[in-house]
Amino acid sequence: MKYVFAMILTLFSSAALLGQPQLATKHVLSLNAAKGIAEAVEKDALKRGSTVVIAVVDDEGHLLVLERLDDTQVASVEVAIGKARTAAIFRRPSKDFEDQIKNGRVAALALPGATSLQGGIPILFAGKVGGAIGVSWNTPQEDEDIAKAGVAAAPTAR
Repeated sequence: MKYVFAMILTLFSSAALLGQPQLATKHVLSLNAAKGIAEAVEKDALKRGSTVVIAVVDDEGHLLVLERLDDTQVASVEVAIGKARTAAIFRRPSKDFEDQIKNGRVAALALPGATSLQGGIPILFAGKVGGAIGVSWNTPQEDEDIAKAGVAAAPTAR
C-alpha cells in the first residue's frame, strides 16, 4: 500500500510540474542598440575609406536601422537588407549560401528569403540570434569585415 501511495504522490508531483508552462527568454536588439551598432559599422567603413549601405535587423529579419553613406549606390539598399535578413532568419552568415552556390549547390538560389551574398552576419546573445547586420557595396570580404565591426560593438554579443 505504501508503494502505491508513493507512486500516486510521484505522479501528482510530476503532473504539477509538467502543468506549469515555461516561457522562453530571448535577447533581441533594441532600437538604441541597433543604432549604436550601425554607428560602429559606419565608423569602421569611413576609416577604411568605404561607402556602404548598413542594415541592422531584429532576430526575425525585420529592419531596425538603415544607413546609406554618401555616394553609395542606391541598389545596395535592398542588397544590404537582404544580407542582414538572411543572416537573421537562417541563423548563419549569408556567406554560407554564397559558398554553397560556388561549390555547385545551385539549389540554394531557390531558398525563400535567402540573399546568397557575403556580408550578412548574425549577432548572437547567449548563443542565440538576437539580430543581424548586412553591409553592401564593397568586395564581399570587405562587406563582411565591416559588418563584423558591428558585431563587435553589440552589447554583450558573443
